[in-house]
Amino acid sequence: MKKKIFIPVIAVVIGISTVSFKSDFFEIAKQIEIFTELFKELNMNYVDETNPAELMDSAIEGMLADLDPYTKYWTEQEVEDAKINRSGDYSGIGATVRNQDGKMTITEPRKGYPADKAGLKAGDEIIKIGDITVADVDGDAGDLLKGAPNSEVVITYKRQGKTDKATIKRSAVEIDAVPFSKLINGDTGYIVLTKFNKKASSQVKEALVSLKTDGATKIILDLRGNGGGLLSEAINICNLFLPKGSLITTTKSVVKKYNKTYTTSQEPVDTEIPLVVLVNGRSASASEIVSGGLQDYDRAVVVGARTFGKGLVQRPKPLTYGTSVKITISRYYTPSGRCIQALDYWNRDENGNAVRTDAADYNEFKTKNGRKVLDGGGVLPDIQVSSAKLSPVTTALLKDNAIFEYATDYYYNHQYSDMSEFSWSQTDFADFKSFLNRTGFKYETGTEKAFAKALEQADKDDLKTEVSAAYNQLNNAITLAKEKSIDERQDEIENLLIDEIVKRYFYRDGLYEYQIINNVEVKEALAVLADKNRYNKILNN
Repeated sequence: MKKKIFIPVIAVVIGISTVSFKSDFFEIAKQIEIFTELFKELNMNYVDETNPAELMDSAIEGMLADLDPYTKYWTEQEVEDAKINRSGDYSGIGATVRNQDGKMTITEPRKGYPADKAGLKAGDEIIKIGDITVADVDGDAGDLLKGAPNSEVVITYKRQGKTDKATIKRSAVEIDAVPFSKLINGDTGYIVLTKFNKKASSQVKEALVSLKTDGATKIILDLRGNGGGLLSEAINICNLFLPKGSLITTTKSVVKKYNKTYTTSQEPVDTEIPLVVLVNGRSASASEIVSGGLQDYDRAVVVGARTFGKGLVQRPKPLTYGTSVKITISRYYTPSGRCIQALDYWNRDENGNAVRTDAADYNEFKTKNGRKVLDGGGVLPDIQVSSAKLSPVTTALLKDNAIFEYATDYYYNHQYSDMSEFSWSQTDFADFKSFLNRTGFKYETGTEKAFAKALEQADKDDLKTEVSAAYNQLNNAITLAKEKSIDERQDEIENLLIDEIVKRYFYRDGLYEYQIINNVEVKEALAVLADKNRYNKILNN
């Protein structure tokens, strides 16, 4: 039987607010009464013993599943985790872990923190935390790694087939929103912003002021891979580069109290310094507010790949017993009026999947200088870099953890003491493809799913025999095309492989140092900043 870290006590609380209800109070009260009676009868009369907490969790999950993936119920522990994410401070071992299929894997030990000092590496599988076996834990076993500063925990882990133990003394952990900033080429400030927690705007400001003092006359703000966070911090970061009183975003909802406009409220740091913002397909939410806002004011050249397209705003609402529900309350719009939400969760296809806004349905808007920008599918960069995109095969490699696992394999087969020793070749990419074959990497395309569904229908129509030969021929063609797609997307796959590998040897600082010299998007940002005529032409075209 699985052990529980936390068993939430669930209660139904009725908050009566005529503003927030879409239907009248009687209908809501009626449905709650029906549900309460059903829940009581089920728990009292079901043939086997039931677990009320688990039943309620399932009911809540089912109710929220048809809405959007951002509207979520939080247990008491998850509420605490959200507070940590917003604040950027906690006490633990200082490592990022992934819980998947009953396994806990260290994905990144932070340099100088307890896990790193104890010798733990990315790719290590944590089997036991103290006396508790991770596989027996129902819930987030990562919570067991947290604890009071100076408290000790014994970790049993598996590395390359061998099991070992480490005693780790926990400490306070600070998660910087800006983990890296540096002056490049004597005149260009490079600032990496990885999350929008409560430290984000103050740390960006600190880096910006420091870089300008050191001689920066141009700035690169790197938002690649930044999944967002606090809306207020996005406004404040825009405020560093835009005048006081500038409209940054408008939120709209059927609930009138959530219809708001957000403007900058402080004096800026610099409204003239040339600025490039780097984004990619994993830049979302608050990252899109910043990149979209600066683009709409023609204040920055955006470089990279189209952003994720999350134009929805969430707000946590406290419930009883320390629990909470995070609810999508509105959509946000950039200064030009764009909503860059890419997926429509309220008009799904026949399979129940959210529909992506078609490019033909994008609406045109104008920036401050009259440039054409579009809504509907994320923020489209002014300069698109093909290697920054995430194709379906690359997304599948990330989802399957194939890139992560290969980096682990690579790390234990290559030793580097200095970054100058590291190099990547065509032979290495060929080895990666061999690794995929050895480990049985497979992914299913949308085309394959559609054909499989068609074959099922053909079977129902008694046509399977007649169409099977054609189906097999098509499947073979798709298999060849999928193999070819890995070679066609070599640049974008290699970028992710190199990033993961470099981080294994030289931590995040080493990764950013490597990217300054070698990354294609950073090179493009430096190139456009070095060409004043090109920079101005983009913003005034």
